[in-house]
Amino acid sequence: MIEQKKILFTGGSGLLGSEFKKLFPEIRYPTSREFNITDYNQMENYLKREGEVQLIIHAAAFTSPPKVDQEPLKALEVNIIGTANVVKLCIKYGIRLIYISTDYVFKGDQGNYKEEDPVFPVNKYAWSKLGGECAVRMYDRSLIIRTTFGPNIFPYEKAFIDQWTSRESVSIIARKIAKLLDYEITGVIHIGGKRKTVFEYAVSLDPSRNITPLSIKEINFIVPKDTSLNCEKYLNLIGNKER
Repeated sequence: MIEQKKILFTGGSGLLGSEFKKLFPEIRYPTSREFNITDYNQMENYLKREGEVQLIIHAAAFTSPPKVDQEPLKALEVNIIGTANVVKLCIKYGIRLIYISTDYVFKGDQGNYKEEDPVFPVNKYAWSKLGGECAVRMYDRSLIIRTTFGPNIFPYEKAFIDQWTSRESVSIIARKIAKLLDYEITGVIHIGGKRKTVFEYAVSLDPSRNITPLSIKEINFIVPKDTSLNCEKYLNLIGNKER
C-alpha cells in the first residue's frame, strides 16, 4: 500500500475524515486553516513546506442541501472553485486524486444508476458537486467516487419512506473506499449498499429505535426520489467477498 504519510485527506474533520482517521491515523489531515482549498497559493505552500504527497483524497465540501440553497456562493467557492484548485495542484505536481462525490448528481427518477448514466442534479448542492466532478474530469490521474453515507447512529427521529438510496453507515463506506487506495484506477466508480428506503436504512442502523416515517413531500427543499447506485463495477474490481 502507498505510504500513509504521503496521502493527504481534505475534510479531515468531517464525517468521512473522522472515520478514516481510525483506519489510517498516519495519513495527513490538515485543517482548513493549514490547507484551505479556496486558497491555491496556501495549498501549494503547504506542499512545499510539508513534503511529498502522492495521493490526495478530496472530501472537503459544503454538503447540506438546504444550507446550499441559502448560501449558493459558499457552495460555488468550496465545492466548485475549491475542487478546481485541488485539481490544479494535482496536475502541477503529478499527484493522484480521489474525489468524493455524491449519488445526488442523478435526477433520481429511476435508480440503479451506473457510472455511465446521464447526470441531472435536482438541487443546488448536487449541481455544485457535479461542478467539482467536471474539474476532476480534466485530470487523467483522477478517480471520482460517487457514494452516500451517514453517521453510524441515525441522527434524526424521522426518515423518508419514499426516497430510495444505496446509503450505508460511514464506517462501512470508509472501509469500502479504503480498499481502492491500492488500485490506481481512473474515471468514475460507485460505492454503496443495496437499494432501500432511507427509513429502512435508518432502522437497520438500530432496530431498537422508534424511527417515525416521513415523506419527501413534507419538506421544503428538493431531494431526488431514487438515487440508488449500481455498484457492480466496484464489486467486480475488489472481488466477490463484498457480495
